[in-house]
This record gives sequence, C-alpha cells and structure tokens, in this order.
Amino acid sequence: MVATWLIIVIIAVVLFVIYIYNNLIRLRIRVKNAWAQIDVQLKRRYDLIPNLINTVKGYMKHEKSVLEEVTKARTSLMSGSKKNQAKASNQITDALKSIFAVAENYPQLKANENFKMLQEELSGTESKIAYARQFYNDSVMSFNEAIQVFPKNLFAKMFGFKQEEFFGTEEKERKNVKVEF
Repeated sequence: MVATWLIIVIIAVVLFVIYIYNNLIRLRIRVKNAWAQIDVQLKRRYDLIPNLINTVKGYMKHEKSVLEEVTKARTSLMSGSKKNQAKASNQITDALKSIFAVAENYPQLKANENFKMLQEELSGTESKIAYARQFYNDSVMSFNEAIQVFPKNLFAKMFGFKQEEFFGTEEKERKNVKVEF
C-alpha cells in the first residue's frame, strides 16, 4: 500500500517536472520565433532600401550623407547580435525618416510613382516591424516571467534557461518630439 502511494507520488512529480520543462521549452521557442519574425521584416526592409535609394539618388545628389547613412546601417543590419541588429534597425528608421522629410523638398520625387510605391511599401514594413517587435517583447516577457516564478525558477536554473533581452529603443527615441508650425 505504501509502495503504491510512493510510486504515485514519484509519477506525479516526474509528470510535473516534464510539464514545467515542456512549458519553458515552448516559451523559449516562441521567443525565437518572434525574433525570426522581426528578422523577416528587417530582411524585407533591407531588400527594399536599394530600390528606394536608386529612385531617390537622381533627385537628391547633394543629400549624399543621408543615403550613405542608410547604406551603412543596412549593411550592419543583417549581421551581428540581436542588440547590434536592433541598433542598426533604429538607425535605418531614423535615416528613412530623413529621406522622406527631404523628399518633401522635391516635388518631382514625391510625384514619382516608384518613389510613392516604395514609400508605401516601407511604411507598411515599418508597421510590421513595430508589431513584430511588440510580439517579441511580449514573448520575452512571458518567458522571463516563467523562469523567475516559483517553482519554475528552480527547474529553469537546473535546466540552464537564461533570460532573454528585450528589443529596446535608443535614448533619443524616448524624448518628446518637438512639433513646430
């Protein structure tokens, strides 16, 4: 009788450990998938940028520094750590804002169908990147929370689960935007 209860308790503990382990694995996979979704959108933007630059080049010869900044950030976007990719992504976002702001001074460029189409594509991609970042951060939050709460934290340490980094913004992006009329 005691042996039966002991076997039942051991089986329950083993099943509990398996449940916790599988849950942590699912959450870690969700974080990796979320990062992959960001990567897909960054790649999409990476592929659109040369077309935008070529379209804009003829109109903005003296705005060379903006185009060079975009090209340099584009190069560093697809390599390095998550942190470096996030930094490059933020630099590209800033540079694209500059290109679109400069385009306001070129009515012929604004009227160019290729430019309009690329601007819309990039704008849509930026929205998808923002959503993917949000989903990634939500996934990281769930994972990090799971490996810190009791009793999962005991098993997380035992199985070597480590916290993931959030996709953050640059300090300058947190400042208030100055709007002038």
